[in-house]
This record gives sequence, structure tokens and C-alpha cells, in this order.
Amino acid sequence: MLESSFILLKGIGEYTERRLWESGVRDWQTFLSSRSLPGVAPARKQSYDVVIASAIQHFQEGRSRFFSRCLKSRDHWRLLQAFRARTLFLDIETNGAPPPYGDVTVVGLYADGQMTSLVRGISLTEERLHREFSRYDLLVTFFGSVFDIPYLRAKYPGLVLDQPHVDLCFAARRLGLAGGLKQIEALMGIQRPADVQGLDGWEAVRLWNAWERGDSTALDRLLRYNESDTRNLEPLADLLYQRLVARYGPPALRRATSS
Repeated sequence: MLESSFILLKGIGEYTERRLWESGVRDWQTFLSSRSLPGVAPARKQSYDVVIASAIQHFQEGRSRFFSRCLKSRDHWRLLQAFRARTLFLDIETNGAPPPYGDVTVVGLYADGQMTSLVRGISLTEERLHREFSRYDLLVTFFGSVFDIPYLRAKYPGLVLDQPHVDLCFAARRLGLAGGLKQIEALMGIQRPADVQGLDGWEAVRLWNAWERGDSTALDRLLRYNESDTRNLEPLADLLYQRLVARYGPPALRRATSS
């Protein structure tokens, strides 16, 4: 999908992008090889070619941050397949208070089939977070642009979070899917372990408080809850991506997705 995206060009929106697709300009290489384009003046075409050539180079060299600058945040979903090998799924828990008074209690990180749980007072430090985040080119959260990312930045001001970010909450809303993570999981047929079904963010706060009071089992359950939230972002991202391509992608990709 990324290599078929022309909305990264200044002055080209979804309507013009779709006209390009319908005229046979399916991807960046076709764009560059075309002498003329519908609705694009020759002088503008030359300047666009420079940007497209740069996009190809950045993509081939795995530099995702280029696309966070030229794509609107609502369109970062187009990067999901292109940078899948270096995607980090993120979900945090807190003690229930807003920053600066509150604290991050657990940071769940899921990538390459591996779950990492960082816990306040045990393994959660700004240095460790920086080391983990620096390994990845794309972040995926649910409502993270409103909650997780601002909270982390408030509590760890030296943390660098400059990757493109796909917020699945707003991707789902573009498709008419409302509600929180658990509600949308259910709509999409995504399951979670029975022992954490029914738990929510406030229960996560209660579990953290119980662990601080000496309940040794509370932390284990909190970590299982956070792991479910974090791991389930991956299948949700896949399903939403397929639906977004089917609705907003070029005809060839829409046919492939629906088949």
C-alpha cells in the first residue's frame, strides 16, 4: 500500500490519488516512468518525481521517519505492511492518576512474536525504554496518541519517540467501528485468555495497588492482562489494515484483499 501512496506529495489528496490509480498509475515506479499524468502539470510532475525518488530510497533503506513527516498521522496505517518486520506494539498501565502526579506501572512491548513487560521499580527505566524503542521503525497502539505516548513523554522527558505511529483506535473509527479495545476486539472476532476476560484499566490499577500492599499474585495477573492488550494489537492491526486497503486502496489491492 505504501508504494501506491501519492498523498505524500504536496497538493495531492485522496481524490487525485484515486484518479491516478484509475488511470493506470499504480505505484511509485509507474509514476516515475510516466511522461505525463492526469491533472498534473509537467513542471509539477518534475518536482513530484524528486519526492517520489526520495521516498523510494528511504523505503529501500528502511527509514520510516521520512514518511512520518510527509504523511498525515491518520494515514500512517499505510506503513503497516511496509515496516512490519520492525513494528513495535505498545500498551501501558498506570496507577490511575494523570501526569505529573501519576506513574507508569507497566509497559508492554510486543514484537517479532516476543513479549517484553517492563515493571516500575524492577525493570522500567528511561534508559531501558530508549533502548527498546530505538530498535523499531513503527509504533502501533490503541488510543496511544491520546494516552500512552503523551504519558510516557511526560514521565520520561528524555525519551525519543519519533517513529511513525499507527493508532488503531482512530483507524477503526475511519471504518465506523466505535468503542474501546475490548469492544472492537469482540467485533473483529479476536479472543483473549479466559483468566483476564472482563478486566479493564481500572482493574489494572487495583491489581497494581494490591501488589504494592503485598499481594504477590496481583502483579502476575496484571502482567497477563497487559500482555493480552499488547499482543492483541497485532491481529487487530492486520484486520483493520485489510479493511482500510479494501476501502481506501488502489483497485488492484482492493480486489486482492476481497478475494
